Amino acid sequence: MSAYNPLYSIAGFLVGMLVGLTGVGGGSLMTPLLVLLFGFHPATAVGTDLLYASVTKSVGTVVHHKGQTVDWKIVGGLATGSIPAAALTLFAMSQLGATTSHSPLILNLLLGSALLLTSFAVFFRPRILRWAGDHLEAMDDARVRRRTIILGAVLGVLVSITSVGAGALGTTALLILYPKLPVARIAGSDIAHAVPLTLIAGIGHWLMGSVDFTLMGALLLGSIPGIIVGSLLGSRSSDAILRPILAVTLLIVAVRLLTA
Repeated sequence: MSAYNPLYSIAGFLVGMLVGLTGVGGGSLMTPLLVLLFGFHPATAVGTDLLYASVTKSVGTVVHHKGQTVDWKIVGGLATGSIPAAALTLFAMSQLGATTSHSPLILNLLLGSALLLTSFAVFFRPRILRWAGDHLEAMDDARVRRRTIILGAVLGVLVSITSVGAGALGTTALLILYPKLPVARIAGSDIAHAVPLTLIAGIGHWLMGSVDFTLMGALLLGSIPGIIVGSLLGSRSSDAILRPILAVTLLIVAVRLLTA
């Protein structure tokens, strides 16, 4: 367990505010921030961030559910793929000793790669969606459900290893699969699915000894007011400005991790 450092709460506030502004950036920024700025082992950063995310996104899920912006069929399809995939990934990590002192280089490589994908998804999301609309034929319900389960499995693996992917990658893929649904309903469904996924993955990391609860509490102390402030500012901010800033930030962090 680390000692309490007020800088952890400040970091939580800043990342929480960014999540409130853009809807993404939680695991994408918090995990590398803990690794690069505060020197935590990548496994500890991932495990702590996962449990921290499960708490904050539980609050978000309640809000979205009350606003009727959660499609529980989508959540169920994603969870059907993600929960078994996360369990298998965590088992493999425990067998391979992913939380030992010998694994930071591999975890940094995986985390950096996930961030590259995320920055790409954030920056080019409008173009990706336009391309998908032009090139992908209308799919029947059975095919959409199968692809939703596959997407869940991919997210289960990615999130369990790096804590990155559920936000930008998940929502972009869901927007392609469900183009007729409102964006708020896609976002709400993605947040709701992230709760059981991050909780199970976080518990797995806790059992492997890679969760710092003092750090988690400090992050929550800052992130909760940060998300509130960011959400209030978000309605007055331009996506055209915020999206490139977030994408470039993620790209810089990814390069830093890959060259560390």
